[in-house]
Amino acid sequence: MTNRSPIPETCGHGPIAVVADDDEFFRMAVAALLTRHLGFERVVETGSLDEALAALAELPDAALALFDLRMPGMAGAASLSAVRECFPSVKTAIVSSSTDRNDILTALAAGGHGYVPKTFGAAELVRALGSILAGSIFVPAFLADGPLPARAPAPGGEGSGISLTRRQREVLELIVEGRSNKEIARSLELGEGTVKVHVAALLRALGVANRAMAAAAGARVLQRD
Repeated sequence: MTNRSPIPETCGHGPIAVVADDDEFFRMAVAALLTRHLGFERVVETGSLDEALAALAELPDAALALFDLRMPGMAGAASLSAVRECFPSVKTAIVSSSTDRNDILTALAAGGHGYVPKTFGAAELVRALGSILAGSIFVPAFLADGPLPARAPAPGGEGSGISLTRRQREVLELIVEGRSNKEIARSLELGEGTVKVHVAALLRALGVANRAMAAAAGARVLQRD
């Protein structure tokens, strides 16, 4: 594992990655692999989606962002889709203990650059991440063991159940009240970039095109709960 993948340097410095996982020891292991074998100069470790979004907002030149599927703040593919929309230049992948085919297909449908199982050993993980950094979409080989569905499952959508994280619900409540992103950020003590991603995720989860529609749909969702 000595080969380094060609990844662009940022602003005269080595590339930066963000690793988001609530398992501290796993974050440390991935950070070590990224710096020792894939040429990253800096790896920012975060334990939740909110922390990862705040880090990405402060690091516009980050080359790679890795997300655990089951960490605090993640609402599946809707969260990943919003990250891709708000940070389109960052290569984004899921690194998860789940080997469920629907999880993998949904992450890919959300625009992720790959899905890497945590069951991989260090060498396999380095090869998978190197493939993503080189421009490929990485999926585990076992995905081909069975028939693929006609189309990958999409997040949200009319008639589907809406599952929101606690943070998304807080943001939605403030959207319904007519608050701006700046006001929401101040109220929840978040960065505006973090709020922007949560709003994008809510629009996708609710299947609406703008804040006004989100406020109307959100009021009905909140009343049902």
